[in-house]
Amino acid sequence: MKNNLLTLGAGLSAFALVFVATKWWNAPPTGTAVRDSTANQPTGEPPVVTVPGMIWIASGEFTMGTDSELGWPDEKPAHRVRVDGFWIDETEVTNAQFRAFIEATSYVTTAERVPTVAEILAQSPPGTPAPPKEKLVAGSLVFTMTDGPVDLKDFSQWWSWTPGANWKHPDGPESNLDGRELHPAVHVSWDDAVAFAKWAGKRLPTEAEWEFAARGGWIDKPYVWGDEAPSDLRVFANIWQGKFPHSNTKADGFERTAPVRSFKPNGFGLFDMAGNVWEWCGDAYDHDAYARRVGSVVIANPFVERSADPRNPRTTSRTQRGGSFLCNDQYCSRYRPSARHGLSPDTGMSHIGFRCAKPVRGSHTRQSVGQ
Repeated sequence: MKNNLLTLGAGLSAFALVFVATKWWNAPPTGTAVRDSTANQPTGEPPVVTVPGMIWIASGEFTMGTDSELGWPDEKPAHRVRVDGFWIDETEVTNAQFRAFIEATSYVTTAERVPTVAEILAQSPPGTPAPPKEKLVAGSLVFTMTDGPVDLKDFSQWWSWTPGANWKHPDGPESNLDGRELHPAVHVSWDDAVAFAKWAGKRLPTEAEWEFAARGGWIDKPYVWGDEAPSDLRVFANIWQGKFPHSNTKADGFERTAPVRSFKPNGFGLFDMAGNVWEWCGDAYDHDAYARRVGSVVIANPFVERSADPRNPRTTSRTQRGGSFLCNDQYCSRYRPSARHGLSPDTGMSHIGFRCAKPVRGSHTRQSVGQ
């Protein structure tokens, strides 16, 4: 991929952000911790039916974000939020579920479509030359372990633009889904996830809903399972063990994605709210959204509609949550419930998936805060 960038006449340092942000580069908690007395307490009319494969999260109030030193700037400051009750998928959407959607609708995912020159240049730095036609091929970004230590600021060392990579071929055109039916679907763009959700009669969760659900009722805990930091000896989720990106001990049993339900659920019975794959949310990504909320008392159903992503200013970035199998403390500790990340909505990668949400009836009113 680095050679491709040079072929396009753009220096890697200038194209680095676009490399990641565009399609072209492209166990319930245990212990004695205090639970949030306002979390998951029913208010109003409860649901009268169950929804297969989904967990009901009753309306509640919680502290969103963090003031911890573990947090990145876009996670701060912590603030109080209240969300209406909603359903959320018990697991990430699996390959089997995504295949059912594709077979029912004949939908073609972003990674399976040939990008246009206009799409590429719209998200590229000014003055970027148009790519040659032979470079316009369908594909996606695939993670490849390096041979040894590398500069962790140069993510082109472990991400490779791979023609033919998509949800059916997660590691490239020679790979397939045999034995991965219960793994989360990957190389799924935000646009793809929205299409699936609409077909399923659902929608993507808001950031607030996702974080409320991920916390599972804990108060001020850094992880979805509690206080203890993960290690090779204490495995709580599918994340990276060893030295990223060249040595993976696979202490958790997996080198890449894991089948859903491979690890204990959180306090609400939800699986993989940390690690495995990044999960799309409905909100646009605003790096400073929380800073803009300073002074609010309790915000009801916040929803960010306008993107403000300094790494990707030429498109409306969408928010992802939960971290992935590539996260570790050496490079990325974003498997924490407060962690956030923004990415172009037309981007799919081998560590990006999603889960869906559903209100009791219709779509509740969202309060646009932090614009």
